[in-house]
Amino acid sequence: MTDLENIYDVLIIGGGPAGLSAAQYASRAQLKTIVLDKSSTAGALAYTSHIENYPGVPGPISGKELLDIFRKQALDFGAEYVIAQVVGVKIDSEIKEVYTMETSYKGRSIIIATGAMGKKPTIKGEAEFLGRGVSYCAVCDAAFYKGRAVCVIGNSEEAVKEAGYLTKFAETVYLISPTKELKVERHPAQEAPNLKVLTGTVVTAIEGSAAVEKIKIMDQEKKASELSLSGVFVYMHGSKPIVDFLFGAMSLTEEGCIESNRIMETPTPGVFAAGDVACTEVRQVVTAVASGAVAALSAEKYLRRRSRHKYDWGK
Repeated sequence: MTDLENIYDVLIIGGGPAGLSAAQYASRAQLKTIVLDKSSTAGALAYTSHIENYPGVPGPISGKELLDIFRKQALDFGAEYVIAQVVGVKIDSEIKEVYTMETSYKGRSIIIATGAMGKKPTIKGEAEFLGRGVSYCAVCDAAFYKGRAVCVIGNSEEAVKEAGYLTKFAETVYLISPTKELKVERHPAQEAPNLKVLTGTVVTAIEGSAAVEKIKIMDQEKKASELSLSGVFVYMHGSKPIVDFLFGAMSLTEEGCIESNRIMETPTPGVFAAGDVACTEVRQVVTAVASGAVAALSAEKYLRRRSRHKYDWGK
């Protein structure tokens, strides 16, 4: 392929309702579109078990089933979909670039639709030891813990996958879930001989001196104990916009949101934001889908230098 063929019209970061809606509209507008999604089962909607108020869907339906429908529609219109963890962006030129752990993607526009499931430090010692044993990215930091003991805190598929990745490096990996059951079907990662799963267990503190040395935990019977280890990987979800991959490439609001106007444009030309990452006042699937559609329409307007939006490409 030539360099020109390798450049997408629209790079979409995030495969939730906003990102997939944007993919539908962008690809239907004959724009070369790709969705970069860290997991098809991560995100707020994927964890929702019961939806019965989404327009046009008789319901009830699970969030995962609804996402599957969105994804199929986007693919049917010609969008590409890749499972990839985005770790950085370059947006200060006409051709933007998005970096993943495996490769990089170039595009003439970017729609950021990563949602708002990030978290502020909540465990005692978590903020203090960030970068000194506490991490939010196993793929990024696993190699530092070769032959050591680490833990992953979380109960999602993402947490299980990251724990499985760590088993390739660490001597022992503890997967610590605050719930009695993991929120994922049996996963191959759980078969690793050096993975130990502790369910119904809460991490109450992370301790050490220059770096992490141990954690304090408590089970459901309120029995306290300690684990000696060198690394703590936190995968508990919250409501903070997921923007860690930007690394200062864009200015954020006081709430940590990506600033955008009513047509989803950010202050950076060619970059748009959709869904909860823009901190909308109402966080519902239907509003996320709407903002994704608007972002795609705005991207099409930007790319084709239109003075107005075009609303339909049907024959």
